[in-house]
Amino acid sequence: MKYPPKQHQDNDIHHIIEVIKTYPLATLISVNNNVPVITHLPLIYEDRKLIGHIDINNPQAELLKDNNEVTLIFSGPQCYISPSIYATSQLPTWNYIKVHLKGRVKANASKIALKKSLITMTEFLEAPDHNYILESDNPRLDKNLKYIEMFEIDITHWEGKFKLSQDKKPKDVEAAREELVRANQDSIKQFLDKIF
Repeated sequence: MKYPPKQHQDNDIHHIIEVIKTYPLATLISVNNNVPVITHLPLIYEDRKLIGHIDINNPQAELLKDNNEVTLIFSGPQCYISPSIYATSQLPTWNYIKVHLKGRVKANASKIALKKSLITMTEFLEAPDHNYILESDNPRLDKNLKYIEMFEIDITHWEGKFKLSQDKKPKDVEAAREELVRANQDSIKQFLDKIF
């Protein structure tokens, strides 16, 4: 059996981009002296590139330049699937959506580009209601530009992992889809009630 199973791979670029846009918080992985360096930060997709910003004090900032290679993981919804939801006899499983990307990084030292990018990212993340607008003349924004670096990632490899019970009968696939929606809504509330 070939791994990963073909039915759980979705390399349709449009589906992968939709995951990135809907769940923009990436796990960004660099390697320094054979040790992984990991940061979680939102990235914005733009013309087959990802645009991001990092605090200059983050140790990973030094690795996000000079054409260094990075690996990225974007995580969509996920949950345990109980056999009790299926119309046919099945075993327990876990369904999830993940996107794995590889790319090459280059720094963008322009503070003008950084400022514009921060405004654009805020506008994207505020959609669709746009309750907050980051104005270009915001003095706090200007003050903080010296602590932030901008980088771009040219995507070199795309891989979508969409494990959604595709190997089951249509009725069971639909039941797994409904469970994914239900479980994510319920589990977030239960989790937050426990910790916050």
